[in-house]
Amino acid sequence: MSTILRTLRNLRKIGFKEYGHQMQYMGDTKAGTFIAKDRYGNKYFENLEEELPLRTRWVDYHDKEFDPSQIEPGWHAWMSYMVDKPPSADPINQTRVREWEPKEHRPTLTWSRSAYRPYSTTKNKYSAWVPEAKPRV
Repeated sequence: MSTILRTLRNLRKIGFKEYGHQMQYMGDTKAGTFIAKDRYGNKYFENLEEELPLRTRWVDYHDKEFDPSQIEPGWHAWMSYMVDKPPSADPINQTRVREWEPKEHRPTLTWSRSAYRPYSTTKNKYSAWVPEAKPRV
């Protein structure tokens, strides 16, 4: 959450349209330098002057129903401060020598019918309580 002065300063920098977009999708206003756009359409920003430490980098997702798995591995490393240079400035990421990176986005399937559920062969220690009501007289 930001102060009123910081919000007004960011409103002057980014304009009303971007202010409304950020408040709807991020809940806060941020103004910073555009770093790059990835192949999924996500935009990455950085502001080193007036943001709190470890909150200087952020992503504006392309999809409105965003999922953190939509960030590529190189950009994830940059967003979590594992590397200093963004993937657009890293020669290894530009040559695409990493064959283990996924070619297309695979969404996270948690809380869906396709989610991974392990099969257990052990008997449960506890059983569910089934109430038994006596008939009324």
